[in-house]
Amino acid sequence: METLHKDSQKQIGQYVAEDFRTAAIFSNYGIDFCCKGDRTIEEVCAKNNIDSDELLAKLEDIQNSNNQQSIDYKSWPLDLLAEYIEKKHHRYVEEKSPVLRQFLDKLCKVHGQRHPELLEVTALFIGCSKEMASHMKKEELILFPFIKRMVKAKSEGTTVESPQFGSVESPIEMMKHDHDAEGDRFRKIAALTNNYTPPADACNTYKVTYAMLDEFEKDLHLHIHLENNILFLEAIKLEKALK
Repeated sequence: METLHKDSQKQIGQYVAEDFRTAAIFSNYGIDFCCKGDRTIEEVCAKNNIDSDELLAKLEDIQNSNNQQSIDYKSWPLDLLAEYIEKKHHRYVEEKSPVLRQFLDKLCKVHGQRHPELLEVTALFIGCSKEMASHMKKEELILFPFIKRMVKAKSEGTTVESPQFGSVESPIEMMKHDHDAEGDRFRKIAALTNNYTPPADACNTYKVTYAMLDEFEKDLHLHIHLENNILFLEAIKLEKALK
């Protein structure tokens, strides 16, 4: 249905950047808030046949509740946010990926014949862990250091040397493309695992692996959101201001 609500033109990513608790509501409606956060409420409701007034009311309710106020990442300096993403989310991927790959390998050997979807889930996760390792290194060696140099230049009132990649928008577009690919990959994993629901004959390793995959996807969503909807947008603004 159509709405004249003032926030119907607000982007999903803006909502989540202002209050991460709204992410749960978007997830409940099957709305991708991290990779596709640049769509307006009106657009996404029209496309998915969602009652926009109902969605906006739920978003307002959670924003008006003061319980468990979420972290205001938008207020953080960009160098601190980049450091946080690296220390928290990059390290998480590095630590969990080998453990998950080991568990999935074991499940394929023991349960692969009865549950052939495990083979596809494992192939998808291996692809994700390899791509993420390469992606994070590019951020840590190229993009994040440049963002930190821009922050330093602004605070000191100096100029920043033009990088080899031209504008910061160039590596950012590459990183966003990678994010889209991994978001799609995990959507397939969620579908294959019935949203991480272990089958009736699942052993403990099976249950733990599915729980870990679920947690991995949630961490990935926050990770991508912090970059796409906050760090990258603000880095582009900062570069323009310095010029």
